[in-house]
Amino acid sequence: MRHPSTKNLDAAETLKAQFGKGLAARKLALLRRLDRTVFRSADEVRRYHELLCHARAYPDSRPLLNTVVRALERFAERRDLKRHARALKDSGIAGTEIQYPFYFGTAAWLARRIPRKIGVVWADFDRDKRLDGLLGLLGVYAETPGLDECAWPLEEWAARLAGATTTDAAWLAQRFDALPADAWVKEALYDDLDLPIVIRPGPETPSRTRAFWPGMTTDFRMTPFPKERPDLRRAALEPPREVRSLSAKDGRGLIDLAREAMVTRSRDLDVFVHGSEDDVRLIRWEDGLSFAAIGFVPERRLMLEAVYGFLTLMNGVPIGYVLNSALYGSAEIAFNVFESWRGAEAARVYSRVLGTVHHLFGADTFTIYPYQLGHENEEGLSSGAWWFYRKLGFAPRHRPTEQLARREEARIGKDPAHRSSRATLKKLAAHNVDLSLGPRRHDVIGELPLANLGLLVTDRLARDYGADREAGVAASVQELREILPLAEARGWRPAERRALETWAPLIASIPGLRRWKAEDQRALVSVIRAKGGRRESDFVRAFDEHRRLREALASLAWEGD
Repeated sequence: MRHPSTKNLDAAETLKAQFGKGLAARKLALLRRLDRTVFRSADEVRRYHELLCHARAYPDSRPLLNTVVRALERFAERRDLKRHARALKDSGIAGTEIQYPFYFGTAAWLARRIPRKIGVVWADFDRDKRLDGLLGLLGVYAETPGLDECAWPLEEWAARLAGATTTDAAWLAQRFDALPADAWVKEALYDDLDLPIVIRPGPETPSRTRAFWPGMTTDFRMTPFPKERPDLRRAALEPPREVRSLSAKDGRGLIDLAREAMVTRSRDLDVFVHGSEDDVRLIRWEDGLSFAAIGFVPERRLMLEAVYGFLTLMNGVPIGYVLNSALYGSAEIAFNVFESWRGAEAARVYSRVLGTVHHLFGADTFTIYPYQLGHENEEGLSSGAWWFYRKLGFAPRHRPTEQLARREEARIGKDPAHRSSRATLKKLAAHNVDLSLGPRRHDVIGELPLANLGLLVTDRLARDYGADREAGVAASVQELREILPLAEARGWRPAERRALETWAPLIASIPGLRRWKAEDQRALVSVIRAKGGRRESDFVRAFDEHRRLREALASLAWEGD
């Protein structure tokens, strides 16, 4: 016979994604009962927590929302949570530990934010010699006699160096940050250590339990989730209800929320780690759905494509994220829904992702790369990601893969119970799929061999300048000054000047640049400057509107194949 707590959990889980007349009252009664329950196992505590998180994102009444918020606010103090906290390690639930070898950007952020709550898990650290060789650089020179002569264990040395005012993990992150080197060197040195960090629980510690963006109104869910699949081509053309540029303060707040969403799931995402507080917009859709679009700080932007991270919010609760790369009127999209909210309305949310991408970047072609489909990705294979996109209208350009997909569809037509084997799914996931709002083009992300543009620059600099790459960049900038209207470039912002230096070796390689019309040359200068501007989406628009530049770089890319 099932225990009453299990019966109530089962009943609440059955109802969590159902909405309609009378259901809000039934859910509320179950949640109030569960709130008074002391759960017997870690799994029951976790299931109850996920119910609360789901209900906060999808509330169907004010009394239910109030009950859920109160339960989440005091969740870390529950007796059953404390009893099972060790078993719930890495769950991201308030009151539990998180252990993960975070990259330098996240480790430094944690050291600034919660320096007393992070530590090194020395038992899991296996790169002692590498760290031992760096300790002299992390301290000051006056400390070297002791460091050279005292053969103490690393854990003991780290504790002594940190002192009583901070922790070993915070001291290491702060000292790497203080090294007299650029950010890339610091990251390379720190990340090579693969240092396991533990985040200890506390009121200020990131958790999934407390994750919420307060600057939004609540839309209560009163009707069931739609069962029909959205028409993505039509949905992509629909405008959002609101696109709001945020202040730097609110931008920082949403970037921190995005970073917390990754930390509490033992993940790192560069665009959230290096998000620009000056390039955060809130895109609002219907039924409580919004996206916080976060762009890179200028010094972290890719050479060509513009990368943005979207934090998916449902009534202010982070329920997933999107990684989007845009250029050439196209976008490569990685879509992730956090586990607590999978299966609810992924197709509807995804349709709004396409609408957001089309609105911000003007993309008319959307590409999904193999990893997202399950290539070398067990989670993607197990979830049937390839068929999720196929049913929404995505198709491979690779002819043998399309033929295999049609054979599978024919088998499903004859036998609806048929499921593709793992071997078949691996073959399907080996190539990109895409969806176009118009005729298929070849000058899109996923088709254009943009890597060849980097190889072109490499070959030119290697041929003409060997190891003195800086001289090659300086010569390229000077060459562009003689061709393009760059007289005012000295008055540009530092990020704009950096963009000029970054792009110069490539732009100087375009044949016939001197013969371009004056208006095309002026527009090219605007494109380069936009790469270092406030919003990288402005660069995408400027680049895509510059037909001659688009065609010239595409031609160079194809020539390298």
